[in-house]
Amino acid sequence: MLFNWDLVLTKYELKFSTRTRYGIRSMIEIGMDTSGKGVFQKQIAEKQEISVKYLDHIIHALKTSGLISNVKGRKSGYVLTRPPDEITMLDIHNSFESGICVIDCLSPNITCDRNERCAARGFWGHVNNKIINYFKSVTLQDMIDEQSCLDDAVNL
Repeated sequence: MLFNWDLVLTKYELKFSTRTRYGIRSMIEIGMDTSGKGVFQKQIAEKQEISVKYLDHIIHALKTSGLISNVKGRKSGYVLTRPPDEITMLDIHNSFESGICVIDCLSPNITCDRNERCAARGFWGHVNNKIINYFKSVTLQDMIDEQSCLDDAVNL
C-alpha cells in the first residue's frame, strides 16, 4: 500500500523546535556569504527577523557543535567550518536536539513494556527513519541553492 505523506504532513503537524528552524535559516545566511569576512549576527537577525538575544542561543549552539566559527575574534562575522555540501540538515538539527524522535516510545530514554509486541512501534520506527534519512539527504548547499532561486525570482 502506498501512503501519501504529503497529505499526512499537510493535515497534521509534525513540529520541530524554533531553535532548529532558526538554526537552519541562520546557517543559510552564513553559507550564502561570499565576502570571506563572515556574516555579523546583527545582519542575520535583521534579515531573518530573529531577535539578537534569541539568536545568541542559536549562534552559541552552532559554534558549540562546530558548524560555524568567528573569522577573527569576538567582534567578527561568522563563517562555516566546512563546505556547505558537507553539512546536512541533520547536522544542524543535532546542534539543537539530541536526535529525531516522532513518538516517545522510540526514545532510548523511555522503557515501554509493549516494545517486543507492538506493531505500531515498528510503523513509527519506519516513519522516524524516513525523516532522519531525509534530513541526512538534504545539504546546506541544497538549501543555499533553493534560497538563491527564491531571491532571484523575487528580484525579477
